[in-house]
Amino acid sequence: MSLPPITLTGHAQKEAWQNKVLPPVEHIGGGVWSIPVPFPGNPMRYTLSYLLLGDGDAVLVDPGWDSDAGMDHLTAGLRQAGLGLTDLTGILATHFHPDHLGMAARLRTVSGAWVALGDKEVPRLSAGEDLDLVLHMHREELTLWGVPADRLAEVAMSQSSLTHLLNLADPDLRLTDGSLVPGKGLNLQVVTTPGHSPGHICLVDEPHGLIFSGDHVLPRISPHIALELPGLANPLADYYQSLDLIAFEDQMEVCPAHEYRFRGMQRRAAQLTVHNRDRSAEVLRVLDSHRPGTVWDIARHLTWSRGWASLQAFSLRLAVSETASHVVYLRSQGHDIDVPVTEPCLWVPGYPSIPILGTLR
Repeated sequence: MSLPPITLTGHAQKEAWQNKVLPPVEHIGGGVWSIPVPFPGNPMRYTLSYLLLGDGDAVLVDPGWDSDAGMDHLTAGLRQAGLGLTDLTGILATHFHPDHLGMAARLRTVSGAWVALGDKEVPRLSAGEDLDLVLHMHREELTLWGVPADRLAEVAMSQSSLTHLLNLADPDLRLTDGSLVPGKGLNLQVVTTPGHSPGHICLVDEPHGLIFSGDHVLPRISPHIALELPGLANPLADYYQSLDLIAFEDQMEVCPAHEYRFRGMQRRAAQLTVHNRDRSAEVLRVLDSHRPGTVWDIARHLTWSRGWASLQAFSLRLAVSETASHVVYLRSQGHDIDVPVTEPCLWVPGYPSIPILGTLR
């Protein structure tokens, strides 16, 4: 199915992407700046953090991976916008992943700014959890999915990766669907868009014609939609609904957290829907032709951009968990698939001291 292409707007960002370098700090317009933050050791290379300036308030969206180099880049970007770290009043992450929320704890310490997440977001860990038990359950899940015993150590999360997740900032604020991000002179409406994570949010700045899409909609790649514990029971179904929700118009400029800016949210959402439906159709073909008995067996017969043999460690875990999400979705559509998958339960940690900002009417 041929769909109309999106319209590139972040020309300098795309050039930097193609040249495998960091893009420049850019003044997008009004009080909005784009500041790249390095994402070391990852093919995505950087997170695009957005600085939004109001009437005395300064909110940073998706501050990026926590590192000294990242802090240096953020500090330099803020300086170009005429601010210092202590001028930040708010820090908002579209979701809890470390390349988005990672720098928040350090920035909050320096600036005193509040940290916010969507009210449906589910961190993978809470303080005081038994890490050994979490790792054991994770390996049991991978075993159920058919990951061979001699690949478990490679594919599974490690103690160090769990410790890294524990160091992510707990939010001071939880933002509900339809609410406005606090900040004088800002007009940012929250749209809850689960799929890539349980409580991912996008932000709509209608006065400036901007949509901050986080990882929900990217211009070139399809966001990873995984079956995770804790997590959504049917993440791909939620993702489809979220794409329909955010694709309400096509002319606003989309400001994603990776790659480059573009126009054409409706076009891109349609492309992503077709891509994922094609993937589900491929899963069905594999089931019919190979009769696989596990999620792993399905995944190794699917098409991967660099081939199945190229997938290792983290990328291999993503491939298997993404395949599991397609199995769950296809079952929900009435397909009889005799392959064991975990049934996730959505664990929402209690934050009794955190105010929930409801819809402003």
